[in-house]
Amino acid sequence: MTNVTDQDRVLIFDTTLRDGEQSPGATMTHDEKLEIAELLDDMGVDIIEAGFPIASEGDFKAVSEIAQRAKNARICGLARANFADIDRCWEAVKHAEKNRIHTFIGTSPLHRAIPNLTQDEMAEKIHETVSHARNLCEDVQWSPMDATRTEWDYLCRVIEIAIKAGATTINIPDTVGYTAPAESADLIRRLIETVPGADEVIFATHCHNDLGMATANALAAVAGGARQIECTINGLGERAGNTALEEVVMALRTRNDIMPWKTGIDTTKIMHISRRVATVSGFPVQFNKAIVGKNAFAHESGIHQDGMLKNRENFEIMRPEDIGLSGTSLPLGKHSGRAALRDKLETLGYEIGDNQLKDIFVRFKELADRKKEVFDDDLIALMSADDATNDHLQLVSMKVTCGTGGQAEATVELEVDGKDVIATEHGDGPVDATFKAIRAIYPNEAHLQLYQVHAVTEGTDAQATVSVRLEEDGMIATGQSANTDTVVASAKAYISALNRLIMRREKAGPGADAREISYKDLT
Repeated sequence: MTNVTDQDRVLIFDTTLRDGEQSPGATMTHDEKLEIAELLDDMGVDIIEAGFPIASEGDFKAVSEIAQRAKNARICGLARANFADIDRCWEAVKHAEKNRIHTFIGTSPLHRAIPNLTQDEMAEKIHETVSHARNLCEDVQWSPMDATRTEWDYLCRVIEIAIKAGATTINIPDTVGYTAPAESADLIRRLIETVPGADEVIFATHCHNDLGMATANALAAVAGGARQIECTINGLGERAGNTALEEVVMALRTRNDIMPWKTGIDTTKIMHISRRVATVSGFPVQFNKAIVGKNAFAHESGIHQDGMLKNRENFEIMRPEDIGLSGTSLPLGKHSGRAALRDKLETLGYEIGDNQLKDIFVRFKELADRKKEVFDDDLIALMSADDATNDHLQLVSMKVTCGTGGQAEATVELEVDGKDVIATEHGDGPVDATFKAIRAIYPNEAHLQLYQVHAVTEGTDAQATVSVRLEEDGMIATGQSANTDTVVASAKAYISALNRLIMRREKAGPGADAREISYKDLT
């Protein structure tokens, strides 16, 4: 096998802060975006697509500040095929030591119909906008949105135009997750062989997971000659999501014998950023998710456990340590001190400061008083839950009583912008009554799209993690919380989602349409 140091480098282009944030309800605060960008930069991501600068003033400020703070990564912004978008994008990224403008337009028959352009009109628009971007920035990426459903001859034509206009990276988006691995590899290979000037640019792949093939399609594209993979942490993204960074990186590392390409990612930082993205986005990672799922390194079958005790390689093709896990699950208790808690959290991949430790230690002690043993998964839930987005609404206290007929009464006290307010409501069960009491205190028209509960650990004292998704006037927000009391966790998750809705309203501004601000029709 070729020595790893001699292998072709595959660039990792992370779009968690742009395409990932387009997931309904996944909007992050300004500080959260800065934090995630810093983690991506630190783990070795080559290009960070920090946002869509013209979408809102908040997006512009976040991209601009990320550009100024970046230490290693190239900072990229997205722009539609018009001068205003491109100029705004350049204003946001120009202060980065390494910057990039990423501009795109839909080239398939379906997407050409959206702006109602003929093939010739669109070709001229591509030439003008890519040229304009290149006059501003030396590094320009161009994407023919819905490339995998674009006619072959026209796709070759517009890629050649973009290259001649100055594009340095040509990204081939499978915008709707339509292609399959063999097609993905063949498309990239044929483009490199056919399009004049293709050997002078980098070809990239951007895959969506609608048919569950995003990772396979991305790796196949690399086999076909692509040397940049666009991906997100945890596969976050619109609809079924994007190619998951952790999957392609660990696949290249684990099966380097048949995929002899290298990345610059520090894989030991994967678990920490995975958990942090799950927390700030409000999108929990499914238990059986590859690489970062709770069960990815769990073995329950007797045969599997026996094999693991004899040799872990019997049933593990990766080491937990390679992605930042300790590989152990040792419990703490109410007598454990700060030093033990810090050591355990660091073992689990969390980097915390002294002030953060003080707050976590208080909540850890409260949990330990309710539970005999606090396991790793309890600590992960503790770190992930109750991550306040702002201080508009806070739970002060609550009391719930249930009758044998299913009717329940909930008395809830909230702090609303510094003022305590109490309401009592009846409902069809304790959760329904609690949510009605919260709505009585803070009236809203939000529709409950999702209410989900799962136990973090086993036993009657197990923590319950509750996820709530609310929709109001086109805006979607998700909240999550964990508690040994399911009703308390439900209340906190509902309040967290409401806080995120309030935050999104403030971001959109008076009279603004959140659907315009978020702009969903991207690559």
